[in-house]
Amino acid sequence: MTNKPEISLEFFPPKTEQGVANLNDARSELDALAPSFYSVTFGAGGSTREGTYDAVKSIIDAGGDAAPHISCIGASKKSIRELLEGYSAIGVKRLVALRGDRPSGMVELGDFAYANELVEFIRAEMGDRFLIEVAAYPEYHPESSDPATDLANFKRKVDAGAHSAITQYFFNADAYFALVDSAMLANIEVPIVPGIMPITNFVQLARFSDMCGAEIPRWLRSRLEQYQHDADSLQDFGAEVITTLCDCLLEGGAPGIHFYTLNKASPTIEICKRLELI
Repeated sequence: MTNKPEISLEFFPPKTEQGVANLNDARSELDALAPSFYSVTFGAGGSTREGTYDAVKSIIDAGGDAAPHISCIGASKKSIRELLEGYSAIGVKRLVALRGDRPSGMVELGDFAYANELVEFIRAEMGDRFLIEVAAYPEYHPESSDPATDLANFKRKVDAGAHSAITQYFFNADAYFALVDSAMLANIEVPIVPGIMPITNFVQLARFSDMCGAEIPRWLRSRLEQYQHDADSLQDFGAEVITTLCDCLLEGGAPGIHFYTLNKASPTIEICKRLELI
């Protein structure tokens, strides 16, 4: 690697005072990576709206660049407009625009059915005030019928005005490179940044992966099961696996890495040390 790749980091909004303190501590440590931005997630149906705003404002007040997730499922145009104006007022320059998960029992979809409609609305309302990130899926979205349909959905988001994409996490580099190649053939020209999940807890990772459709390869699942009751061995093995994956991606031309930190600093920092990015 001749040029240092861009690193970005994702947090979820804490729900307790201790969680806020832990997040602030993690962010202070992760500042050593000089990330291009921190993203902050948004709960299903807006369930963490205030927490997302507070976390974003805290990052900006500390001198960082924060990108709030905006989920449109169940939202009205009026509520999204107010959200955009509020974020613009505190200095947000980047957004992660998503359809989002439908909360259990939700019947009304709101004014938006898909993320491309949200991107189009943001562009119409705010012009070029925000850089817009959207999601991409190397192993395709679990609700898509096939990879071609998923790629078409991705292209609609880009054509609506997205600047770049962050992928769902994955453990198979070939899936990422296949997505990049397919996007190129479909004239999708925005950067596609791989999303990476550090491995620290097998049970948690398996649950997340089952929910979002991220495949844990059989060989990897077997080794993680072997180490699941030995935290030190699991974390060392997990760091080795993810470092190898990141190195492969960066050597293959990935424009950067987006780490899903789970509000913890040390796993991501260890991987970046092994990659000689810190």
